Amino acid sequence: MTSKERLYAAIAGRPCDRPAVTPIFMSWAAHYIDRTYREYYLDGEVLVAAQLAVTRAFGIDQASAISDPWREASGFGMAFDYPEEGVGLPRGYLIDSDADIRKLRPIDPARSGRMRQRVESVGQLAEAVGRTHSVLGWVEGPLAEFADLRGVERAMLDLIDDPGLYLAAGEVVVENAIGFARAQIAAGADMIGIGDAAASLVGPSLYRDLVLPLETRLVAAIHDAGAAAKLHICGNTGPIVGLMARTGADVIDLDWMVPLAKARETVGPDVALCGNFDPVGVLLNGTPETVAAAARECLRLGGSRFILMPGCEVPPGTPEANIRAFCPGAGGAPSRF
Repeated sequence: MTSKERLYAAIAGRPCDRPAVTPIFMSWAAHYIDRTYREYYLDGEVLVAAQLAVTRAFGIDQASAISDPWREASGFGMAFDYPEEGVGLPRGYLIDSDADIRKLRPIDPARSGRMRQRVESVGQLAEAVGRTHSVLGWVEGPLAEFADLRGVERAMLDLIDDPGLYLAAGEVVVENAIGFARAQIAAGADMIGIGDAAASLVGPSLYRDLVLPLETRLVAAIHDAGAAAKLHICGNTGPIVGLMARTGADVIDLDWMVPLAKARETVGPDVALCGNFDPVGVLLNGTPETVAAAARECLRLGGSRFILMPGCEVPPGTPEANIRAFCPGAGGAPSRF
């Protein structure tokens, strides 16, 4: 099987020759080719080179254009300072009051430098490996992007005190995300990841009433454009995982603190789950043996529609041997599964 065939067989619950594996590489991938994380997310050529390097070195099944949370926020007009080894630091937030909603306009990705760069990187990845590997584009989810533009603390308070502000911004945010997703799909992405990390901070009722409708609209638009959708919400999403499945996303990512057996029971056998061993406690600080054991347990609990990866990004400083221990295509690892 090719990597792309393997991934989509896993999503559909069909037999695979080995587990499908799609770790999130960002900073680690940059360091693997002796570049900084800042270079990785600000220089599209570095991102592509790093992704191709780790895809080929570890036999993973998907090359990804995920990089940092600020591409759309930059397009909306926010300014940042970019440290060498961390995500950008906002110089201020765009939304301070209701009146600032008018500042939000859907952005043409071709006219926003950082958004255009991601589209171009997707195109380069698709040209290099798209025939054999999945290529993952990426957009921010509605609550995550609102929190990016407003600040996390104020965004959470708004959901209680002034949900109309969030909903008004969300209309523009989702339309922008749809346009950004379509541009990446046109460039060659067969799957779009939706990063909505802030949604792990809300309970089921707020998620159902305020977040789920906008995520569902975004997933439907991705499907209409011809790609699969992957919903990635970092943190403890156990209380909302059943609702996450109602978005229609083809893949639901689970962070390490979500009990995998319980998540499978909640969503049922027909939803593809992806995860979810601890990226720090197991992958960074463990041994090849403990990593392989954790991977085997995830595969046992995940069922037939399951994709293996750490619960979130591969941390910088992770020993290469630990990565090879859960990547069956990296040489030597299949016997551990």
